[in-house]
Amino acid sequence: MPARPQRKIVKILVANRSEIAIRVMRAATELGIRTVAIYSQEDRFALHRFKADESYLVGGGKGPVEAYLSIEDVLRIARDAKVDAIHPGYGLLSENPDFADACAAENILFVGPTSDAMRLLGNKVSARALAERAGAPVMPATGPLPRDLAGAQALAREVGYPLMLKASWGGGGRGMRVIEDEAALADGLDAARREAEAAFGNNEVYLEKLVRRARHVEVQIFGDNH
Repeated sequence: MPARPQRKIVKILVANRSEIAIRVMRAATELGIRTVAIYSQEDRFALHRFKADESYLVGGGKGPVEAYLSIEDVLRIARDAKVDAIHPGYGLLSENPDFADACAAENILFVGPTSDAMRLLGNKVSARALAERAGAPVMPATGPLPRDLAGAQALAREVGYPLMLKASWGGGGRGMRVIEDEAALADGLDAARREAEAAFGNNEVYLEKLVRRARHVEVQIFGDNH
């Protein structure tokens, strides 16, 4: 199948901050692509702001993390700066399928997976379901936890303690808690939701059987369409 023709990227907005943004900007500069930075009020003196060819305040009046999660304001800046593409880095909006869809609606290239791929694999609950359909072994777990504590505790008892409380979206350990019993679930559930909401803009969480002293083995798959 012949490769699809790709639009040339002349200017790119990096929807991230600090070292992550600087690394993307360095690569873009080496490719001859102009860069646009965004920064929250708290980051107005951050180095990434001054490494870009242009920089703009994002999420005025919002908190230091919430500002970078404002899809509407990020896209406003992208339109005003007339960028061809947005690179989300990692964390923040990088695994938000609604952001990828919003970029497509503005005819701006999203440098990352498709929104369909993110909805399948960016959400741990749906990724587990996909693995189960493929016949891959997975640890016992719940679906997304309901808002009421009693309902969450009932699902926890079905899987059995000890458990790991996890954010459905995002990564990096945000929103994770070891849950030894019902009292720990009552104490940790609201805090985990708040942490997930602050980090990923989504407070959905679920429970998975805890594996103590587990060894982390990770496989990464790369693709480039740009």
